[in-house]
Amino acid sequence: MGFSLIGFLLFVLPHALSSLAPAVRDRAKAWVGEAKFKTSFAAVTTLGVISMVSAYWQSRTGGAGAEALYEPASGARAITMALVPIGVILIAASFGKGYLRHWLQNPMSLGISLWAIGHLLAVGKAAVVWFYAAMLLVAVMDIGSSILRGKRPIFDPLWQEDMKTVLVGLAVVALLVGLFHPYVLDIAI
Repeated sequence: MGFSLIGFLLFVLPHALSSLAPAVRDRAKAWVGEAKFKTSFAAVTTLGVISMVSAYWQSRTGGAGAEALYEPASGARAITMALVPIGVILIAASFGKGYLRHWLQNPMSLGISLWAIGHLLAVGKAAVVWFYAAMLLVAVMDIGSSILRGKRPIFDPLWQEDMKTVLVGLAVVALLVGLFHPYVLDIAI
């Protein structure tokens, strides 16, 4: 659980600072400069993700983090198979200028939330729970922060962008299900 907890903290705390204490974030940015702040932020959060992924790989061989925190409910896998494609499509929507992005305002964090919730429902292993709990927590903080700041995308949306978004999202899901999960993670879906 050590790498999972360290990774969780390294990933969540900088995001929490940025979302929940923007004045502190802005003072830190002014003090060290924007480029150094962004580089440090990226380095710390990347180290957090690497720590959590490392904990996951250790847990696969029975190491720390392999213990089950809970037993997934029956039917959880089916719910996950419904949530994750929607989540991936929403993540793809955040890169375009379609109606999905315009209406949802924050499709990246909404998509990450669905992706994380799906995996939290389907897998109860400690290392996996720490990883997806971190992703969900950061996504929820970002959604809340965006709502409080009144952050809205400003552009003229195009339906063609939404069509591309759905196609790209479904292609990514096909790669995750057909290649990444079975051949990289050794998890049959």
